[in-house]
This record gives sequence, structure tokens and C-alpha cells, in this order.
Amino acid sequence: MATFSLLVTANPYSSQGQFSAIEFARTLLEQGHNLLRVFFYADGVLVASRLHAPPADEINLTKSWAKLAIEKDIELIACVTAANKRGIVNASEAERNALTGDNLDPAFEISGLGQLTEAMLESDRVITFG
Repeated sequence: MATFSLLVTANPYSSQGQFSAIEFARTLLEQGHNLLRVFFYADGVLVASRLHAPPADEINLTKSWAKLAIEKDIELIACVTAANKRGIVNASEAERNALTGDNLDPAFEISGLGQLTEAMLESDRVITFG
């Protein structure tokens, strides 16, 4: 079976890209493939905020990604530069930038583009959802 990584650039609530990415991830795992890492970049990092509160009739993509990551041991990486620009920070970034708090969901990590490069080298395929 193949090893995949995903690059997700889609805004979680203004396009279909995030939903398509998580459905693709579930499907490839059901088929026995490996999912090494999901790297969120550009507006895709917005899904990493633990402060999302979508209406009850909508899917909470943050919780959906977190559940999948925990169940299947998948890395969810938000690009540090893209995240900081959009107000998504972990505790250390909040302290470094003298902010009053953090909002990164615990299932996600903040890291640099090196994680995407490594995923490209270690995966058989990298699929982009924008």
C-alpha cells in the first residue's frame, strides 16, 4: 500500500476543499493506505483554531480532523508563518509575540515548511486540496 501526505490550503468554511480532504483521508485509510501527515498552509491553517463554533447542523472540521488524527496517529501540522499571520498560535508563539493567549487545538502542531518537504520525501504521493 502507498503512503500519502496531504497539503490543505482551503479555508475551512468558505470552500469545499477541507471537507474533500478529510473525506479523501478517511477513504484512503479505509483502503489500507498510510497517511503520514496533513500539512495546513495559507487559509487552510484556520481549521487549527480550537475556538471554532460552527452551527449545530454543520460539521466541525477542527474536531473531525482531531478525531481522525488521534484514532489513526496522523500528524496535523499548521505552517507557523501562515498560522501566525491568521492569528493561530500555540503557547510558545503567544509568549514569543507577547499575546494574551493561544488558540491552537491540541491535536495540531505548529511547524515550518520543512515538515512539508519531509512529507514530500517520505510519501509516495502528496495530494493538494485548495
